[in-house]
Amino acid sequence: MDIRIENVHKTFYPNTNRSHDALIDINLTIHKGDFITIVGGNGAGKSTFLNAISGSFPLDKGHIYMGEAAVEHTAEYERAKYISRVYQNPLQGTAPRMTVAENLLIAKFRGERRGLFPRRLNHYKEEFQATIDKIGNGLEKHLDTAIEFLSGGQRQALSLLMATLKRPELLLLDEHTAALDPKTSVALMELTDDFVQKDRLTALMICLLYT
Repeated sequence: MDIRIENVHKTFYPNTNRSHDALIDINLTIHKGDFITIVGGNGAGKSTFLNAISGSFPLDKGHIYMGEAAVEHTAEYERAKYISRVYQNPLQGTAPRMTVAENLLIAKFRGERRGLFPRRLNHYKEEFQATIDKIGNGLEKHLDTAIEFLSGGQRQALSLLMATLKRPELLLLDEHTAALDPKTSVALMELTDDFVQKDRLTALMICLLYT
């Protein structure tokens, strides 16, 4: 489906001496299969724009359409059915005290109705092992390792895997390589390209502009 952002406006701390217009009448159409990169300096509103799309805060003005449905009043957890995100900070996007397998189990049922029932983790371990075997950065050795013991690159690779495990309508990449060393950053970008190309994902990526 196409995603349309129409006249989106967001002001933080309105009517105070801290008032700041973070987004001003933003318009963008993201077509199915697009890979769009937004480049800007610190404080330009890049992450704020992704927060607006994912539903992290209410808009002051404007509309966000997923297909024909307006979702600007839809809660963030409801948008998670079709929007997934990889954050800049490797510490975000995963549950640190849970294992790789447990995190993948959460991602497997993203957007579905939750209830109290046996998690049947062992039932999915063979599937999850086959999935992480494709990553190639040592993650394949850590299916039962808690996330807090992984390297930043392994955690970001897992975050990307979790975000794409159930094919999203829109993948948001929030400077997801910025906190990594150059070699690891290149490896993660190559992995990102593989995932996007293989599943023909629609993606919106933001990058920091260095001056």
